[in-house]
Amino acid sequence: MDMKVNDLSISVATVNGSGSQTANLILHRSFFNMGLPVSGKNLFPSNIAGLPSWFLLRITEQGYNAPGPQTDVVVLMNPDTWEQDLADLTPGGIALANSSLKLPVVRDDVNIYAVPCTSLAKKINPKLAKMLANVVYVGALAELLSIPQDALERAIRHQFQGKERAVDANLQSIEAGRNAVRELGKTDHYTLEARTHTDGQLIIEGNQAGALGSVFGGASFLAWYPITPSTSLAESMSGYLADLRHEPDTGKATYAVVQAEDELAAAGMVFGAGWAGARALTATSGPGIALMSELIGLGYYAEIPGVFWDVQRVGPSTGLPTRTQQGDILMTHTLGHGDTCHPVLIPGSAAECFEFGWRSFDVAERFQAPVFVLSDIDLGMNPWVTDPFDYPDVPMDRGKVLSAEDLDRLGDWGRYRDVDGDAIGYRTLPGTNHPDAAYFTRGSGHNEDANYTEDAATYDRVMARLARKLEGARTELPQPILSGKEDASVGIIACGSVHASMQEALDILDERGLDITYLRVRSLPLSPAVVKFISERETVVVVEQNRDGQLHGLIQGDLPNELCHRTTSFAFSDGFPLAAARIADAVLEATGHTRAEA
Repeated sequence: MDMKVNDLSISVATVNGSGSQTANLILHRSFFNMGLPVSGKNLFPSNIAGLPSWFLLRITEQGYNAPGPQTDVVVLMNPDTWEQDLADLTPGGIALANSSLKLPVVRDDVNIYAVPCTSLAKKINPKLAKMLANVVYVGALAELLSIPQDALERAIRHQFQGKERAVDANLQSIEAGRNAVRELGKTDHYTLEARTHTDGQLIIEGNQAGALGSVFGGASFLAWYPITPSTSLAESMSGYLADLRHEPDTGKATYAVVQAEDELAAAGMVFGAGWAGARALTATSGPGIALMSELIGLGYYAEIPGVFWDVQRVGPSTGLPTRTQQGDILMTHTLGHGDTCHPVLIPGSAAECFEFGWRSFDVAERFQAPVFVLSDIDLGMNPWVTDPFDYPDVPMDRGKVLSAEDLDRLGDWGRYRDVDGDAIGYRTLPGTNHPDAAYFTRGSGHNEDANYTEDAATYDRVMARLARKLEGARTELPQPILSGKEDASVGIIACGSVHASMQEALDILDERGLDITYLRVRSLPLSPAVVKFISERETVVVVEQNRDGQLHGLIQGDLPNELCHRTTSFAFSDGFPLAAARIADAVLEATGHTRAEA
């Protein structure tokens, strides 16, 4: 059989808490060091240790980031799941089994390599055998798939920077795995060849990218409460601030990080800092956002800037806290009792996590509002291969802030007056040295001059202005991106991490003779470009990872009645990233095709 080159899906099946993630990241970076586009998905349970976990790697010349259509290689390190893991393996595939734990199950149509990973690791370091056994399987795979030793060694040194004893132990484990496979002999038809696709690129998690972008955006205050899957964003940002936020002459820190007592307190701190003029944010997930609801309403009505990262996970309630979903679209956009609506930025890549990290502060201060950045666990906690990030290309937009000189020139002002016709008032910051600078910030009824009132007509005017302010954001927020065949009569709309599956889905549909135009939404409220896109097409499928079609519902609300029939919803969520073939099948069904007909 001819060798299958650079087209490979690998499932590493381990026990949560066994230390396998280090080995998995070494393997992931080794493929990257070979110049191969590689996707990595960490599927882990919400308990601390003991339950099954999987790390899914996919290598393709095209750089596909969706889960593969089949499993070509399975690493069997968890006896509890061996039978099912082996059953999922494609005929002719590779099963690498830790025979120290269990004898491999026989399947005549696959290539089984029995490697005593734990026994080999004990010979290297008995105390660290549990962890080093994982590195032994990396070495065995390296021999099977022709991973150069240099690519592995660079990955190991990156993982254990400056820790030579750890480097030596890992290199010994790699060699033990290689030798075991040499003794067994290769019988499969899979291999890898080095390329240059990843030259100049980097590996980063979306949470790390968002944290770095926030620091580049001038963030100086972080209040947070730990919750999966946003904790690594806050921890990364704390590290970046400690490295980068100091006075050049004295070395004094120019930032503050507070681990609040709960999410509601964190939201209050963000608004306090934003009111005082700091660029402030918090990072949380759906349950934390729900707890912040009361203060989000205050931020909306009192018009205080603040940035809220929501790294979405599966709900409702505790739900599946380590699985991915786009279930918070409606909640974040309209959070708060009464009539509320907030700007939402929706990154679709690690690069956009960085960009929206800094851009979110410009939006919050320009529109004087809480702003949500809507990521998810797939984008936030998995390693992504990306081009280097672009430095912010515009100066910081601090919005309408009045200085003492401005107040002298104006002579008279009101905090919530619409002077310029854009529905955005002017504000002052605490400490502005002018007798007219002060005003009351309140969440109760107020007029244009920030004075308390329960007058019905005044309340109606203030609320109408707030609605106009958000309408004005439609064309100022990040606009949708159009790709595919622009004149196609069939369109797809998606947002966020679903974008990782779209390149492959479009290729599948192209192979089946269906021309598609793809519009990726990047913000709420929706751009007018969305309605225009739908008006120019016969059928538009809205793809999203939730049960109820939340994005589709928002789109329907914006459409004139005569266009509503043109859209159909494909909303699906089982906690795992959407497979490209599932998207393609939904589009084929919506357009009256079947796989056979297409």
